[in-house]
Amino acid sequence: MNQISFQTANFVARPTGYEMNEGWLQGDTATQAHFRPIETFAGRFDELLSDVVALGFEAIDLWSAHLHAAWASDRHIAIARELLERRSLPVLSLAGGFGGSLAELEGFCRIGRGVGCTILGGRTPLLDGELDGATELLERYGLQLAIENHPERAPAEVLEQIGDRPGVLGTVVDTGWWATMGYDPVRAIEELRPHILHVHLKDVLHEGLPHETCKWGDGIVPIEACVRKLLELGYEGALEIEHEPEHEDPSEACREMLGMLRAWLGRDGSAR
Repeated sequence: MNQISFQTANFVARPTGYEMNEGWLQGDTATQAHFRPIETFAGRFDELLSDVVALGFEAIDLWSAHLHAAWASDRHIAIARELLERRSLPVLSLAGGFGGSLAELEGFCRIGRGVGCTILGGRTPLLDGELDGATELLERYGLQLAIENHPERAPAEVLEQIGDRPGVLGTVVDTGWWATMGYDPVRAIEELRPHILHVHLKDVLHEGLPHETCKWGDGIVPIEACVRKLLELGYEGALEIEHEPEHEDPSEACREMLGMLRAWLGRDGSAR
């Protein structure tokens, strides 16, 4: 059964008061500054989880800014795992950028294993120059790296990165980024299916940059068609709900999208 998860990066603009006027890095920096102090970490992390659970979600994808390798101590990780277990809230993937050195990647591997997930869903430039070292680390920690499409314009570019290491490398399909880059996300799902480890279900307002997310149905991505194609192809992995607005709280939109996805999956009493 496909688990449904909430991407905690949906709250990227929250520490700015939803006035993220300087782009993604502003929200990332503010989020890390908010969660880094160990003295307040437990309360702030538990508040994050409480808000997600209140929306009706039963799993999360943990964005790296909420627990980052640059500062996450063993104590941070232990607190996070305890709070996640207390709420019976599994982490289906660690999401974000995983650094440009093997030491940084290992830090994220440590976090991933520490919170009990098996997938790193994001990107690292190490695949271009340190492929052997990166895959050795992933194998040692029992993790897979799901490459998230961002600059790629066609699935062939992702498949080239996966190469001959499908056991440890795969992809997380970001439907919004495929649409941003002008590629049909349903077609991308068809072409990438054997390598899909995870899925980010995201709608965007238009093709091309800037990458502006929106509630499903308000943009150009055929989200329901993407879900139906995944089911048709026998995908049984997680389906993540993602919407990261810069100037508004996405909570109610995410609650609505959760209801939509449950209906498509036949989990609200309706027929699939």
